[in-house]
Amino acid sequence: MSVFGLALALVVGLVLGLLGGGGSILAVPTFLYVFHVEPKPAIAMSLVVVGMSALVGFLTHWRQGTVNVRIAVLFGALAMVGAFAGARAAAYVPASVQLSLFTAFALTAAVMMLRDSLRTSRAGTSPATPQPDATRTSPSSLRFSAMLGVQAVAVGVLTALIGAGGGFLIVPSLVLVANVPVKEAIGSSLLIIAMNATSGVAGYLGQVPFDWRLVAWFTGVAALGAVVGTRVMRRLPAARIKQAFAIMILVLGTYLVVRNLTH
Repeated sequence: MSVFGLALALVVGLVLGLLGGGGSILAVPTFLYVFHVEPKPAIAMSLVVVGMSALVGFLTHWRQGTVNVRIAVLFGALAMVGAFAGARAAAYVPASVQLSLFTAFALTAAVMMLRDSLRTSRAGTSPATPQPDATRTSPSSLRFSAMLGVQAVAVGVLTALIGAGGGFLIVPSLVLVANVPVKEAIGSSLLIIAMNATSGVAGYLGQVPFDWRLVAWFTGVAALGAVVGTRVMRRLPAARIKQAFAIMILVLGTYLVVRNLTH
């Protein structure tokens, strides 16, 4: 067991618990470059880690009452369809293309996160600690539209192809399209990620080999991190966390670009 890999597994869970997504961006390169797993198995194995960690984080949010189960299940069910189809289609997609998509996704997510954290800092508020009027939304104003359904399927396909849970896409979709309060969107995204990742893993079974021993201990540590992250979410400045994590992902994404160009 690598100490560095253990630390990264803990970070994966912490990020999921704190931000409602993002941990998978670290899971894939960790399997690739720390444990030297081949690209396609690394993507599939990361879905196991992220799915289980997200499930643990979701249970904590659920006990705190920060999950909109109806919206999450509807979104998650459609995302599962996309994830299974995406995993099956991945057999015909070159690993280099999947890694390129992953790199583009990571860099985009990092830029969006950094921009959002800077805007939040200037406004003096935090998405993880919204103002009172942003935390209460009448049930009649919550809606699941056709546009949200299309986004759900697209997130599912992308999840399977690159091994990322899609939390950075899910949370804004729930907030902006379904009118879900931010805290509920974060908790709901964890349930969606768990459903999404499970379907993606099912689609990969029989197509790629899984190192289940590695997956088991990595997942256990990440799940512990997710529990800790959800419990301390209200006590930490989310904007600063996002800034630090965004910079980390920008560095990682740049490394992936350089490595892909030189190999």
